[in-house]
Amino acid sequence: MRLTLATFCALAAFPVAGAPVLQTPVDCDVGETCYIQNYVDHNSTDGFLDFSCGPLSYDGHKGTDFALPTLEDMALGVDVLAAAAGVVKGTRNDMRDQLLTKENADYVKGRDCGNGLVVDHGDGWETQYCHLKQGSVQVAAGQVVATGQVLGHVGLSGRTQFPHLHISVRHKGRVVDPFSPDASADTCGESGNSLWGDPLAYVPGGLIRAGFDTGVPDYTDVKSGAAGRAEIRFDADAMVVFAFGFGSRPGDILDITITGPKGEILSTSVTLEKQQAQYFRAAGKRTPKRGWPKGTYAGDIKLLREGRILDQTTTSLTVN
Repeated sequence: MRLTLATFCALAAFPVAGAPVLQTPVDCDVGETCYIQNYVDHNSTDGFLDFSCGPLSYDGHKGTDFALPTLEDMALGVDVLAAAAGVVKGTRNDMRDQLLTKENADYVKGRDCGNGLVVDHGDGWETQYCHLKQGSVQVAAGQVVATGQVLGHVGLSGRTQFPHLHISVRHKGRVVDPFSPDASADTCGESGNSLWGDPLAYVPGGLIRAGFDTGVPDYTDVKSGAAGRAEIRFDADAMVVFAFGFGSRPGDILDITITGPKGEILSTSVTLEKQQAQYFRAAGKRTPKRGWPKGTYAGDIKLLREGRILDQTTTSLTVN
């Protein structure tokens, strides 16, 4: 069976009676160890809107993306779970995990979903699970699966730039947004019903992770998880705090503060100038001539939107 993200175009609009009740399809704590990066696009023309009329989607997006913070988290193995009971219709399991580039686009062409599967829940309802880790799919076509059963692991196969599970919900071939199943294309802002058994809160952006480093890290290291792992000695070149976030909007502000054994070292505000799916910013200071005093250091990051704290986190390190 050919799996593709581009097969179905229209959003269904109908009462949710008879729809399956869905559980979270990833074995993680949403908002803590994973987060929702993108929702179904509710704009049938150019541009995109998520079900709340916010920008956490992209043009033509037909599912919900449950993302992991780093590639290291993916490597450790995070289970993809059956959102509801049903029968497996088809699978793919042999595509390699890789970030999509111009050089490997032909490898992905026509197989945007990557490794994954489709589960038939009866009465025209089905769910599709995409971007699973190569070789991790644990079920086969024709197999009956129970709600919560492990289907495979979150991966980086197919058309993707970050490790995540893309789950699509369909009814009789039409896309259904599980956060707003009554809504049709070009309808947003009135969520009403939900297909989730345990409602998932809408988060309009936030901080994915933060850490200390000896300089401004490379973005690839931020996304892989390598940044923020190095030991910082008293005589390191510099002390830098970075923040990795998602869902920025023009005018968002990052407040970054570093404090140490002798008090505040740095306090700065960075204004984010554009809308981005993911981003990172860093701030720090060069090491003083006598080195950093030994002790504990804290990096406090606050993300503000329209004067209110949208998210905040603290990272720490010990200088010996």
